[in-house]
Order: sequence, then C-alpha cells, then structure tokens
Amino acid sequence: MKDIQFESVSYEQWKDQAIQALKGKPFDSLFTKTLEGITLEPIYTQETLIEKLGDKLENQISTIRTLKATKGFSCAQQIFGDTEEQFFSNLSDSIERGNTIITIDSRISFEWNEQNLSKLADILTKNEFKLIIQNASDTLLSVFEKIDESNRENVKGYIISEEQIELSNFPHVRTICANTIPYHYEGANAVQELALTLALARKYVENNDFESFANKFFVNFAIDTQFFSEIAKLRAVKVLWKAFSSAYGVTDQIKLPIVAETSIRSYSKLDIYVNLLRAGNEAFSALIGGADVFTVHPHDVLTKPTDQSIRIARNVILVLKEESLVQNVTDPSGGSYFIEILTNEYVEKAWALFLEIEEAGGIDAFIESGKLAELIEEVNTNRLKAIATRKQSLIGTNIYANPVDVLPTETNPLFANVKRFATPFEELRAAYQILQPKIAILTFGQLKNFKARADFVAGFFSTAGIVCEQSGEIQSIEEAKKWLSEASYDYVVLATTDEDTKLLVPELLASKPNHLLLDVAGKYKEEEREWLAQGLNGFIFAGQNIIEKLNEVAQGLKGVRS
Repeated sequence: MKDIQFESVSYEQWKDQAIQALKGKPFDSLFTKTLEGITLEPIYTQETLIEKLGDKLENQISTIRTLKATKGFSCAQQIFGDTEEQFFSNLSDSIERGNTIITIDSRISFEWNEQNLSKLADILTKNEFKLIIQNASDTLLSVFEKIDESNRENVKGYIISEEQIELSNFPHVRTICANTIPYHYEGANAVQELALTLALARKYVENNDFESFANKFFVNFAIDTQFFSEIAKLRAVKVLWKAFSSAYGVTDQIKLPIVAETSIRSYSKLDIYVNLLRAGNEAFSALIGGADVFTVHPHDVLTKPTDQSIRIARNVILVLKEESLVQNVTDPSGGSYFIEILTNEYVEKAWALFLEIEEAGGIDAFIESGKLAELIEEVNTNRLKAIATRKQSLIGTNIYANPVDVLPTETNPLFANVKRFATPFEELRAAYQILQPKIAILTFGQLKNFKARADFVAGFFSTAGIVCEQSGEIQSIEEAKKWLSEASYDYVVLATTDEDTKLLVPELLASKPNHLLLDVAGKYKEEEREWLAQGLNGFIFAGQNIIEKLNEVAQGLKGVRS
C-alpha cells in the first residue's frame, strides 16, 4: 500500500463530477450563504487558499500560534447553591473533582455577608477564578477587601462586568473585559461579536496607556453550535487583536486571554439531553479554536442544575482535554484550507464593521443611534426564520421532537432574558398543552402512497407536543367520507398522493362536520383558492413556517370550540 499513488484531481475535474451528480440542479446550489454574509463553498483547495490569502497566510498562522495566552484549556465550572452551606460545599467539591477556575455569578439566592465573603476571600487567594458581577457597586467585589495585602500579588483571575472595574494592587486579576455575550444573546453573529470586541477595547483603552490596558484586558465569548464558524471566530480575534495593538504602535506580541462558555441561546427546555450534545460540540470547537478558559453550562441549567448535571458538565471539559489530546497541539485547525479562508473572511468583515462603528463615534454612539440594535435584530430575525422553516435544525425541538416530553415550568432567573432559539417552540407546546386538541391524519390508499407525508405531518405536530392518530389504509372515497363524518377529532390532515388528494378534497369538504378543521399535506397552488373557498382550513408542507402554521391552527381550534 505504501507504493500506491493516487492521481491528483483539479478543482475543475471535481466540479464536472459534481455537476453530473446534481442531475440538472445548478452548481450554485452547493454554495451556502451564512448569516455573516459569507458564502461557503463546497470544496476548498490549496490553490484557493493561496489565491485568497497569498502572503497574508503565513502572517495569519504565525499570529494565531504565538498569541495564545496560556498553554492549556482550563475548566471554569460555575458554582451553584441555594444556601450558603450548599454553595461552599459545591465549591469545594468542584475543586477536588478537577475544576481549575472557580466561576461565580454574584446573583445568588443568599446574601453576601461578612462571614461568607471572608471565607470566599481565603478560597480566591489559593485558586484562580472568574467572577461575573453586575456593576462597580456589586457586593461581591467586597471580597477583595478581605484579602491581605501581602497575598494580593498571588491572586489570579478574571472579573466580567458591563463596566470597567478598578481594583488596586491585584496585578494578576484582569478587570477590563470585552464582554460580547450580551450581544450574542440578543442575536449577534460571529462577525458582529468580533467587531464589538474591538469597539469595546477601543472604548476602554482611551483612559489608559496601552500596556497597562493590555495587562488587564481579556475577551469573553459565548460559543454556539456552528462548529467551524466558532473555531474561526476564536482564531480571528487574535489576528484582529494584533492589528488593533499595532495601531497603537505596539510591535511586541501581546497575548490575549480568551474566556468563553457554552451558548445558552442554543439550549432548549425540550429534550434536554440534546443540550449535552450541544455543549460537547461547543466545548470542542472552543478547544480547537484556542480558548484559554471555558465554562460548560449543565444541560438542565435553564431550569435548575442537579449534582449529576453539574458533574457531567465539568467532565465534558476534562474528557475532551484528556481523551482528544487536542491541547497538546498548537493551533490544531491551522493549515486547513477551509478554516484559514473562513478566519481571514471573518477578520476582513469584522475590521470593516469596527471601522464603521468608529466612524459613527464609537460603540456608545453606535448603540445610541440604534444602528447596532438594527443590525443584530436583522440577523436574529433571519436566524429564527431559518429555524422556524427547518432550514436550520434544532434537534429535539424543531425536528425529531419527542411529543410526550414534558415541558418544565421552572426557569433559572440567571438566563430568563436570553433570546433562545427554542423559546417560540416551548411557547407553542405550552399553548397546545392547554388546548389538548384531538388531531388525526387521514391516510388514503396503500402505505407507500401516504407514509412519507403522514410521517412529515406527525413530525410537524410533534414539535407542539401532539401525538397524531392515523386512520389506517382507507381505500375508497366513500370510506374516507364515512370515517371523517364519524371521527371525533378537532382537526384532521389528509395525507396521500397528489392525484388522490385532488379527487378526495372536494368530496370531503362537502361532507365534513362543521366543527372539524381539515388540512391537506402538500402544496396545491392551482387548487388552493377554490379549496379554501369551499371550507378547507389550509395546507402543511415542507419549508413552511412551523411557528406561524401551528399558531394559526391553535387559533382555528379555539374558534371552532367557542
């Protein structure tokens, strides 16, 4: 096998084969436009990479490989606890079981008092930390007053806040954070997050000399499920940081710490163990992308984490580190034709947006003008539309949903205001739980004639928590009319071939009970107006907005019941 040689294939040869395989579909159908406005190509080659980056490639790779702030990938598990005793017990347990950076959100269910602040001060003196606070007046900041001055030089950690925090005599505590997570949770895409990172850095550096600023500065990202996109985002921020620092005359390589966490906007209250898969995917992309500190949110964090879910979340990082060995490789994705090109495109687009923000007067002026909200809202609207029409999958929620899954009513207040992708589907399921409609599928003909459409309709209503009954193989129009007239359902969908549908619909509409809503599986543009005039409720088809359709059905059910 060592002597076997494979003939190299050119892009044009591959393209010719792809066109043949498409069987008439345009070659352009293989290209994908992302929310960042970047077109992903079906194949990337070395020639493509050299053509697009040229001399920039070597500089990009060397920058990424020299600017990683730490050698490892640190586990920063968040500490939970309803009471002071439970909180500190969980904190100690997390350290013993592999947590290396203590993560604490100041919004807790008990009060920060002198006693527990002193206890925490002793722990923070011995362990690296990440604190999430609300503002400069946050009570949790008082913990630093409890630390003896002789120990302050040894204290290491990160403080995440919406405003710059002043902390004297703690040289190894980074307090200036470009925190893009609030914008991420409003719907920002990767390019917008990168541009906002630079805009925030520009804002904070104004009142500091650059060296002092850089020694206190770090970035904080949420990592979403777009695997390659998130790898490119973390690589791109280092290239952008070098360009940004160069603008201040800095020639030395100033390393930029990257703190990150799993994105809650991709989590769902439905089929919660899928959140565990999302978390693993996001953590692995952060590891490959070069994050220094990472927090995995438990799969049930939207409601209330358990001891088991917290342990699993911590072990996601520990297993990835120990089993993948990725952290032993410098820039694991470096040299990938696709990743290098995507990284460069992110750099160029993010820098252009950053300059636009600066021309508008800086990030504060850009926010006040409403331009930032407008940009992010446009992206979020397009993303939610893609999820509602199933162009983007949210497994267990908008596709392959478990209809008997119980929707939890409890909500973790820490994440109650996050604009999550699954929220519209959770609201739908809650509405249908109240309605409790009786829904069935009228399956006409042999199994092979209706199975595909019947399965589609069943999956469609599974997203709302509805298990559809089926009529079985009805073979005649009279039998179908009889079944429909005797059926004790609120809503029925006809699933069969196009030809049989056109024969059945007029007959069924003429004999169906007035209280029953009848829909058809499929699109029938020529017959649509006539059938709707005769009393058809509507249609169910691929590419339809599930949220709009199911809300429409719910309103119709309320109407016939009143």
